[in-house]
Amino acid sequence: MKLELWCIGKTAETYLDEGIDIYRKRINKYVPFEMRIIPDVKVNGKPDAAHLMLQEATLVQKLLSKDDYLITLDERGKTFSSVMFSEQLNRLVQLPYKRIIFLVGGAWGIHDTLKQKAGMMLSLSQMTFSHQMIRLFFTEQLYRAFSILNNEPYHNE
Repeated sequence: MKLELWCIGKTAETYLDEGIDIYRKRINKYVPFEMRIIPDVKVNGKPDAAHLMLQEATLVQKLLSKDDYLITLDERGKTFSSVMFSEQLNRLVQLPYKRIIFLVGGAWGIHDTLKQKAGMMLSLSQMTFSHQMIRLFFTEQLYRAFSILNNEPYHNE
């Protein structure tokens, strides 16, 4: 089982990449984990959000295989406490998939076709965060979940 975080577009801020890299290395102690950046769709003129999201969804669907379990990160998704998320993650890694893909959409979000294809929609908060910041928040929570599952002192209850 491999975990992957797929993100639409590059991170503009180096401090976010540095934080993500810290947690990516920590997560790899528990499970193979990688991050994949899917290039932004380039447009001329004023962007049409629906069209951009559809093009991004097409790119993502080309990368998915039938052996993948897709989880979209969306503010309208299911919320968990950190402990509940660790329990959910423990169930997910028992599933017969080769990869669990967590998807962070671009600036406009994730197209409905991907949300419908996903096995789960996950929300880290009812608040809205930038698609770049959520990458850092998610990798930290993923690391926290593994530290909880392994009874390590990172998570304070």
